[in-house]
Amino acid sequence: MVESNLDSIQVLSASQLSNHFLGDVIEICIVTRNYQQTMAGLVQLGIGPWRVYTFNAETVMEQTYRGQPAEYSIKVCFAQSKNVIWEIMQPLSGSTIFQEFLERHNQGIHHIAFNCGDRPWDERIQEFESRGFRLIQSGKWMGQNAFAFFDTEDATTTIFETYFFPPGFEYPEPEAWFPAPPP
Repeated sequence: MVESNLDSIQVLSASQLSNHFLGDVIEICIVTRNYQQTMAGLVQLGIGPWRVYTFNAETVMEQTYRGQPAEYSIKVCFAQSKNVIWEIMQPLSGSTIFQEFLERHNQGIHHIAFNCGDRPWDERIQEFESRGFRLIQSGKWMGQNAFAFFDTEDATTTIFETYFFPPGFEYPEPEAWFPAPPP
């Protein structure tokens, strides 16, 4: 990580620093060994319904892992909760930062995603990297929804992600809904 000069950062208001770029929190992700058990627990807390998908080479293009092309498969579940998306990920195969997390930390909150103030995609990547946070996993779901994870764990104790849904993007029909589809 690049050393930052904290002395040059100014406080602009009670909620903003001069070097802001992350924008709003849009997602919280839990990595688990058993997505069904984790979904059931979150449903007990009132989070859901859940859309269930498999991210793999057929559904995610441009897959990378630690700067190299990679092929991986992950069970991914989404639930909308007001202005935050809850996500559950269970690695299935291939090299991923999610499997690394399970091996190092067991299960739990893995990453937080930010909209980066809706900046253009390339600017988001460049901004993270210019601050010393390299891209460690990425892909493009359904050829449209670009996502990128950055190596922020040493600096912040968690991974940061940004992703982009193009205008008019609609979630495809999931493999399953849990506990049931909406009416």
